[in-house]
Amino acid sequence: MNPRITEITAMLRHLDGELELEFAKRRLALAYTVHNGKVRFEEHVLKDHRKRRSRLLGYIFAARPMMLITAPVIYSLIIPFAIIDAFVTVYQHVCFPVYAIPTVRRCEYVVFDRGALAYLNAVERLNCLFCSYANGVIGYVREVASLTEQYWCPIKHARRIAGTHERYSGFADFGDAAAYQAELTRLREALRHTGA
Repeated sequence: MNPRITEITAMLRHLDGELELEFAKRRLALAYTVHNGKVRFEEHVLKDHRKRRSRLLGYIFAARPMMLITAPVIYSLIIPFAIIDAFVTVYQHVCFPVYAIPTVRRCEYVVFDRGALAYLNAVERLNCLFCSYANGVIGYVREVASLTEQYWCPIKHARRIAGTHERYSGFADFGDAAAYQAELTRLREALRHTGA
């Protein structure tokens, strides 16, 4: 792999660690902790949150009519998301062991913790539930697809593509036929020795 790309990738991982540290500081400032996946706010914070919750009927009546009309269309997406979630889960559990690819832990992507926010009314909580599921499934599917790509076709594209996954920078260069087989072997071995 190109040493400069390796260096930049390491810098990005370092920055990601710094970002997570800043998130942790912000969690402390907002007076909540997470224990065994459960969010706990300090009592005075919960009290303040409850006071700030908007009333359900006021929230609904304040919505523009087109927002109410399009809501069923938005929520109908739960069906294709649930189908792809199920298919990808079965796919990775059936196929990944055959190729010694570590399975992706779905629970790291599909997270439902916004229900602990006392300042959300019932509709806002439902919206958060939908968005948590949809974006979680997309992240989960993307991770499964990126592992699949690393095993079967770890080659960068000829042109820049938007939103590459974190493994992409380590893929073989487009057009480098001389290095492809060695890179393919290296990347497959890397899958076996690192957890997903």
